Amino acid sequence: MEKWPIIFVCACFFITIACCSQDTEGGHEKWEYVLEDTGDVLQLALPLTAGLMTLINKDYKGTKKLAFSYGTTLALTYSLKHFTKKERPEGRKLYDSFPSGHTSSAFSGASFIQRRYGWNYGIPAYLLASVVAVSRTEAPDGYHDFWDVFAGAAIGIGSTYIFTKPYKKEQMSLGFSNYQDTYTLSFLYKF
Repeated sequence: MEKWPIIFVCACFFITIACCSQDTEGGHEKWEYVLEDTGDVLQLALPLTAGLMTLINKDYKGTKKLAFSYGTTLALTYSLKHFTKKERPEGRKLYDSFPSGHTSSAFSGASFIQRRYGWNYGIPAYLLASVVAVSRTEAPDGYHDFWDVFAGAAIGIGSTYIFTKPYKKEQMSLGFSNYQDTYTLSFLYKF
């Protein structure tokens, strides 16, 4: 089954939602708010799309691998936020900047799609995850710096590569048939 349409439709849907909810205050340009909202939506859209892909393909082992890798991503991200207490660059006196949770979530979903289903589907997913990373540094408030988003991406990709293997369809099948007094047992192995 071709997965490009699934990724494209999900991305367009969530980006449209982000673009429709704009409030331009504070002297920032509209594109900055669109970028920020797009990042907010895509951080969840990518892992959700990865989950939908596993269900559409009836790849329940993949669903389990996604749960482990995404759970690990979130646990590492929020543990590091708690222990590092790095101040956010926009000056709100919040100490939860490192690593970027949006970026780790997006890259976890994108890397799962790539690792499980291949680069044909991974390239658009990684491009969308990169939009999330840019949105965290270039949005109106600039919630993160380069190192925050770099660490988030590394955590998302790393946890996926620990738990996820490429998807392989069934390679063997066993068949049995009978016709009158003849019985046939067949074994098929696909390379």
